Amino acid sequence: MKTYPLTSLNIEEATKKQFSLIDEITKVFRGSDILTRGDLGVIPGLNQPRTTNKVEKVLENYFNAEATMLVRGAGTMAIRMALHATMNIGDTLLVHDAPVYPTTKVSIDTMGLKTIATDFNDLEKLQVTLKNQAIDGVLIQITRQKPDDSYDAKEVIQCIQNYLPNTPIVTDDNYAVLKTPEIGSQMGATLACFSTFKLLGPEGIGCIVGNEKAIEKLKAENYSGGLQVQGHEAIDVLRGMIYAPVALALSAKVLEEVKNSLNAGEVKGVKQAYIANAQSKVILVELDEPIASAVLEEAEKLGAAPNPVGAESQYEFVPMFYRLSGTFRAANPDAERTMIRINPMRAGSETIIRILHESIIAVSKQSR
Repeated sequence: MKTYPLTSLNIEEATKKQFSLIDEITKVFRGSDILTRGDLGVIPGLNQPRTTNKVEKVLENYFNAEATMLVRGAGTMAIRMALHATMNIGDTLLVHDAPVYPTTKVSIDTMGLKTIATDFNDLEKLQVTLKNQAIDGVLIQITRQKPDDSYDAKEVIQCIQNYLPNTPIVTDDNYAVLKTPEIGSQMGATLACFSTFKLLGPEGIGCIVGNEKAIEKLKAENYSGGLQVQGHEAIDVLRGMIYAPVALALSAKVLEEVKNSLNAGEVKGVKQAYIANAQSKVILVELDEPIASAVLEEAEKLGAAPNPVGAESQYEFVPMFYRLSGTFRAANPDAERTMIRINPMRAGSETIIRILHESIIAVSKQSR
């Protein structure tokens, strides 16, 4: 199997991201304001807390965008609202020829959108589709939807804009934002969407970045006080995003270390290790025997988290050993028996190698 992981920021590049965000915060907030927990409620003239409005301004500047909006419902709702802002019921949405993320499929079905699938890995096929099909909008997932995906999201966006310059493009930036140099809107997409919960932020807060007209439409509809992101939540979004880039770059470094160790034969029972964006950037470990589920059970006993909370949320610091993602299982159902997924979270390579080694030994003893 060959995989094509997204290129991660290195530590130096991630540090610049952190410093840049702090710089933008100082341009919008007074020093005393940032030492508070923010305000609450629907402020006349803003229809949201002042602090939330300021945080959105910070993110707008940070991502060089026309507008930004924090929303309830994490990345799922951000994508749902972005589709709603840019498309009409019954429109035709172009998607990659791969399993669609389950909650995104619900959003597509809810709007009654028709989908046309084409291979984003093959720009010539994409061009043929763009020439011959009536398309009202495009959804691009920045990370991989199946193991052999290799497309460059920026090239896909540019290709689409060459043929359909006025067609809205929504990007699902979950698991890619602050790990890679740019988000979808910086590559030319209409709206980029992601969960701040996956960036060490508060539970359930998502972010939409990009076209001002589309975001103003959403803000006008998002009138209810219960839908507002309160000031303390917005401050927590910033706090998480400050620390996320360097933490994620460290994790990417550990991924390389673990992959190299496993492929050097350091752990008996491992056939091959790959780095892939499935959905998070993880190590896919292919085992010699079909014992994947048993290895995962043993790993949990040895301290590895067995399932995600928000997949890279503030609660997840021990390494996570878990099954393949739903889209990867759908693309290759048999792989689930021999392959596991490991996200280092905040762990070092020594911890991951030890847990994997001891888990495989424990399973081997049980089968004797």
